[in-house]
Amino acid sequence: MTQYERLADEFQTLIHNGTLRVGDRLPSVRVTCARRHISPATVFQAYYLLESRGLVQARPRSGYFVAARRPEALAAPEVSSEPPPSQSVAVNDLVVEVLKLSRRAEVLPLGSAFPDPALFPLAKLGRSLGSAMRRLPPHKLVEDLATGHARLRQQVAQRLAADGLAVSADELVVTNGAMEALNLCLQAVTQPGDLVVLESPTFYASLQALERLQLQALALPTHPEHGIDLAALAQALATQPVKACWLMSSFQNPLGALMPEAKKQAIADLLARHQVPLIEDDVYGELYFGPHKPRPIKAFDRAGWVLHCGSFSKSLAPGYRVGWAAAGRWSRAVERAKVMSSLSAAVPSQVAISDYLAQGGHDLHLRRLRQTLQQQRDVALAAIAEHFPAGTQATRPEGGYLLWVALPGDIDTRALLPQALEAGVSLMPGALFSADQRFAHCLRLNYGAVGPDGLRDALARLGRLICDRTGLAPLSR
Repeated sequence: MTQYERLADEFQTLIHNGTLRVGDRLPSVRVTCARRHISPATVFQAYYLLESRGLVQARPRSGYFVAARRPEALAAPEVSSEPPPSQSVAVNDLVVEVLKLSRRAEVLPLGSAFPDPALFPLAKLGRSLGSAMRRLPPHKLVEDLATGHARLRQQVAQRLAADGLAVSADELVVTNGAMEALNLCLQAVTQPGDLVVLESPTFYASLQALERLQLQALALPTHPEHGIDLAALAQALATQPVKACWLMSSFQNPLGALMPEAKKQAIADLLARHQVPLIEDDVYGELYFGPHKPRPIKAFDRAGWVLHCGSFSKSLAPGYRVGWAAAGRWSRAVERAKVMSSLSAAVPSQVAISDYLAQGGHDLHLRRLRQTLQQQRDVALAAIAEHFPAGTQATRPEGGYLLWVALPGDIDTRALLPQALEAGVSLMPGALFSADQRFAHCLRLNYGAVGPDGLRDALARLGRLICDRTGLAPLSR
């Protein structure tokens, strides 16, 4: 046996006996060389061998980390079945009830919609807020109220252009977070009673928006990894009076699905052919784990039927509530709706983010954030595989911080929520993610809400609770 094979076997033993756990960083090549008195080439050969065995993964400029291994028993959930025909939506009361139950500071917030605030450069943002507001001329406080801070819109347009989106600063409307952008865009392209295509499952806030505007929902089957069923969408557009679509093409909430670029291109072409607008929710687009940022459907939109919405809330500044809509031909309609609803996004938040972006360093922050979230995804999947009951299925997102879990047996995760909260863990029940509450046995988990140790502890508690309710043994047994 060669020296590098012996070293690889030593690390493999440490991984298998739990000394090195999923997400842990292996010693650097330099440190290993110094401790073992061996050459860098030997260490690299050992790490390459571990990588080929699927035990570690390399991360650019960060080193080697213990990789998640999804046991065969922890399969991906199946494609959602065909939902009922179009239906009215009445989910708001349920959403409010669940969110109210989950607002307890002492629980580990796996039901949250935001990552751990400690992952964001809040101190730097705070300094930008103070210095930018001190420099701001008084008349600037009331300039561009409806459309938003001019320099910020220019910065957003430049970042979108780098991603292949032909968006001008003039068409951007800065909003109070992405949810306002999405709601304003939906309002701009529909009338009460109109039919809107959604994914199934879908983000519960899209259902709330349809309910508020008295719209009908047409939910279509959605693949847990690749997004909405393209054939079902084509059939719906050809046979139903669809007036708009609301989709998340990158790291969909709640599944974490990422549409292949060929599907994004096909959807853009399909919508242009039928002249149906798409409201694209792209709030997780910056949080990709692969080598390249996935382009949204808007990047393939040559005919101008995609209204693109984004936000800084998920990737930089939760609580600052700064989002935007690139609504193209509907920009002025969105602007008018903005004036009637809230007039303006908060100026201090806008100038703080603009100042922060101007200083540079944002992309470095995003790289670190993505690396952390990928590590925590792996920790979460390993903990689910160890503690959740046999028959559990889970998605493996390639970005974002949300994953979808389908539980075995006759279990209602809405009924599970109060017990989970008593155990000190929050979750988001699957019933919230469809108009007919069809995903009662599922739940959405946020693996970015707490650090690795807290995440393992929370999932262990939740797994024990689920095993007790189902009478099933954990997957690891």
